[in-house]
Amino acid sequence: MLAGQCYCGGVRYRVADLFEYALNCHCSGCRRTTGAAFKPFAGIAARHLTVTQGEVRVYGDALCHDAHCPTCGSLLYSLVRDATFVHVALGTLTDTPSIRPSAHIFVASKAPWYDITDDLPQYEGHIP
Repeated sequence: MLAGQCYCGGVRYRVADLFEYALNCHCSGCRRTTGAAFKPFAGIAARHLTVTQGEVRVYGDALCHDAHCPTCGSLLYSLVRDATFVHVALGTLTDTPSIRPSAHIFVASKAPWYDITDDLPQYEGHIP
């Protein structure tokens, strides 16, 4: 199990190190919620993540939403794929996951001021 938390430490979670994929998302939504050029995230079945301290503030609905700390605003994870998966924001993990991002997605809408300089595959939208 891996531990994660928000910036202020008010919300903590545990997640199994059983991620199925990890990506760097450059869509405008991920840029806005993180305040960064892209969001590095790892995907896992939702049943493998448990909030262990505090409560999250949800933006969205029961089937698809972003979960933030209500105090500091940190984006912790996104519930996706009809509430079956979570995309854990990798920067909120306090432990090191075994997976690394394998590609960049939504590069067609990436920030014009950011240049991708690694050799990972790039996709204009989602991975086909």
